Amino acid sequence: MVVTVRSFAKINLGLGIGALRSDDFHELRTVYQTIALHDVIRVQVGRGSGIEIRCEDSRVPKDQSNTCHRIVERAMVALKARGHVVIEIEKRLPVQGGLGGASANAVAALLGLERAVKKELPAPERLRIAGEVGSDLPLFLVGGTVLGVGRGEEVYPLPDLPAIPCVVATPEIGVSTPRAFADWDLLVSRGPQGLKPENFGAVIGTAEAVPFRKTDQIEAVPSPITNRVREGHDLSRAENVRKRTPALAAEGTAELCSALTAGGGRPHVSLADPKLTPHPASDRMMEFGRVLSAWLGGLSQTKLKSGRALASSGVPVSKGRGRAGNPLLDLVRTGIENDFERVVFPKYPELREVKRVLERAGAVYASLSGSGSATYGLFASREAAEKAAARLRKGGIPATATTTLTRPQYWKKVFD
Repeated sequence: MVVTVRSFAKINLGLGIGALRSDDFHELRTVYQTIALHDVIRVQVGRGSGIEIRCEDSRVPKDQSNTCHRIVERAMVALKARGHVVIEIEKRLPVQGGLGGASANAVAALLGLERAVKKELPAPERLRIAGEVGSDLPLFLVGGTVLGVGRGEEVYPLPDLPAIPCVVATPEIGVSTPRAFADWDLLVSRGPQGLKPENFGAVIGTAEAVPFRKTDQIEAVPSPITNRVREGHDLSRAENVRKRTPALAAEGTAELCSALTAGGGRPHVSLADPKLTPHPASDRMMEFGRVLSAWLGGLSQTKLKSGRALASSGVPVSKGRGRAGNPLLDLVRTGIENDFERVVFPKYPELREVKRVLERAGAVYASLSGSGSATYGLFASREAAEKAAARLRKGGIPATATTTLTRPQYWKKVFD
């Protein structure tokens, strides 16, 4: 029996990068949001043994470095299952684009495997295995709007938010995630001065844009950072190699706020001041946490009555309109941003221009997703999104109008 699973992409609604930890990972704060763009994964288990990866896209690895291979290998042991597993990957999402393609593929393969062998792992076990394979895999075991902390693998379901039209542009540029992290570290090493707005335009480090053609093979990018760091931040890079139902209830606001504001970086000793002083990256984590905590607090003041949203003032707002009508827009209006833009845009100015085109086309919010190169915009209407996508395509930039997915939508469409 062949099990078919949709492998949905994600975007990052803000991404805060903290200090480099003692385990060589960076502390992160981000809000993941699943979207309707997807790959298709087919899983079948037959007689024999081993794992076989099939994909027509030559850039997708077929060996043990593939995230699908790695997660299925672990899951077969945990499920005490036997057989020859064949995983077919139908790529529709860009490789190395910042949309979580490889990670989503792996989780889809895991869900497909469970159906194929008619066994299920406990929800915590799924999350554990997913987190071992890559930092942004666990989010795809939750779906919808998801808070990511730690190195991104610690996930909490946020209140389900209404779907909103979205445009995703995928310029044919490969951004090296390890180098982007290294450049961020260099920027932060300058202290608070390095994080000032006037320094954001300066090119940091030596990485260059890597345009790739359909026939190109993705190769590991040399980096002074350890391989563990490269695998730990699996932000939709092909080379970086709970339950199936929406049973994850939203966690309490107090617990989420505690996770959000936990110190992300370690204090360091200043030579100029013998006292312990906060690392600038730690300040970034606290700032990001405060913004999200305030947003969550605002959600708790919003009431629903007769299917209509009520602002804290008690004034009804038409569905889909106004600040109280769409909490997702409330979040992006807080000024939340992706820290990677500060080191990626100076090196890849064409990506900054894509963001500007989206904004000029009427995007309520536009941002890089992950470390890029995918750049997205959120729009007030499907019509506006379609026009923006057409405008980008006319300029030679691949772009698609789509929509965000709520948690129920995500789980309904995974197997349908």
